[in-house]
Amino acid sequence: MRRPNILILYTDQQRWDALGVEGNRDIATPNLDALAGEGVRFSRHFVQSPICMPSRASMLTGRYPSSLGVPHMGVPLPADTVTLPRLLRNYGYYSGNIGKLHFLPHANRDHRRPHPDYGFDQLEISDEPGCYEDAYRAWVRRRSPAHLDDVSLGLPPATQTWQRTMGVRDGIAHPAERFPHGPLAFRGPDDLSHTAFVAEQTLEFLRANRDRTFLCVAGFYSPHSPWVAPQRFLDLYHPETFTLPPFPAELQARRDAARCGEADLRAARHGYYAMVSEVDHHVGRILDGLDALGLAKDTVVVFTSDHGEWLGEHLRYGKGHPAHDCVSRVPLMVRWPAGGAAAGTCVQRFVEAVDLVPTLLECAGAPLPGELQGRSLLAALRGEPFAGRDSALTEHHGWTTLRTERWRYLCHADGREALYDLEADPLGYVEVAADPSQREALAACRHLLLQRLLERERPLPRIWPY
Repeated sequence: MRRPNILILYTDQQRWDALGVEGNRDIATPNLDALAGEGVRFSRHFVQSPICMPSRASMLTGRYPSSLGVPHMGVPLPADTVTLPRLLRNYGYYSGNIGKLHFLPHANRDHRRPHPDYGFDQLEISDEPGCYEDAYRAWVRRRSPAHLDDVSLGLPPATQTWQRTMGVRDGIAHPAERFPHGPLAFRGPDDLSHTAFVAEQTLEFLRANRDRTFLCVAGFYSPHSPWVAPQRFLDLYHPETFTLPPFPAELQARRDAARCGEADLRAARHGYYAMVSEVDHHVGRILDGLDALGLAKDTVVVFTSDHGEWLGEHLRYGKGHPAHDCVSRVPLMVRWPAGGAAAGTCVQRFVEAVDLVPTLLECAGAPLPGELQGRSLLAALRGEPFAGRDSALTEHHGWTTLRTERWRYLCHADGREALYDLEADPLGYVEVAADPSQREALAACRHLLLQRLLERERPLPRIWPY
């Protein structure tokens, strides 16, 4: 029996509810909604880090960031780390990553130089849209060199510092403002955006490897800020109709200063939703390409993201501490025609991003190494009884948070604690750890967190008793 191909469609900073199928009536995601309707959707899927590099390393290794030694940004993943492509190589898989990978810091290096392969056979790395001389700009230069000055979304601040210190002159025309607060139209033709690049090169990978067994990771940058999308996707939306999040009374007076007034929230959602819709459009192209190549029935398709986005909730934008649901809970859908689960199945049990590697290994009929810290989701993909988890961990250097059905518990290295009752306060604004009536809940969360930390221990193999 032939092993299935694996295609991972991986966005950046997409919160769990930025999908129509999750009940968001404001967003247009017809292709992703259709994918959910054809596969299994894990509606309570949590990542193990609220920021890019640790989360990505964790997801593609099946190990927690702390176990990898990558608990925060700026730590290069060691080049010899055992990743999903390395685990699949002995079983005949040809592997490629197109677009964002972000296993290395990107601000202080020359992107023209060869990238560590991390087990991939083919790499077309572009961790940021158009601001470095990388695979994306090389692709634009080949297709339409006249538009090279249109594709940068801005130079990251840390890169400005590095270039100034090192005397680098990159010769790229960057927009003056890296993070404008609101939507901007992409300056070049629609088919030259970074999202289009990832989709086009993913389709080329599928065409070139149709006769092999493959793993392909399509790493989209969107909907990470800055919120830039082709005009036609901005035109899908009427911001005045958007549903906005509620705020506690004590935060109302601070909203304008935090750029979270009504107009700000509508503008942010306009750009963010347009970027998601552009990804949705190109996901549709990729899935149509799978069909046209006759690969759909033999391919496990995964759609997920590395973390979410506050999008104005808690008077914040971006991601990070303390990893509220809008930051730590992201989409996960898996379409596996050979699996057996009913199309459109929605799993409400907790699952984690570390669970993806063991799941895909089992789909491929490969053994699970003992160092993996995730649990396979194969039973859910087969339509069999699936227990899932009763909690999810998200961690960072100096703190860890535990999410259960009702509670979010946060523990810092210095002993500070926080507790949120998400049944009474779904968005997690009210901290109740000091409330005497919550002592039992606090103790239960402490106990469960300790169990989870002990459970994830993975000692090196013993070779003899001593």
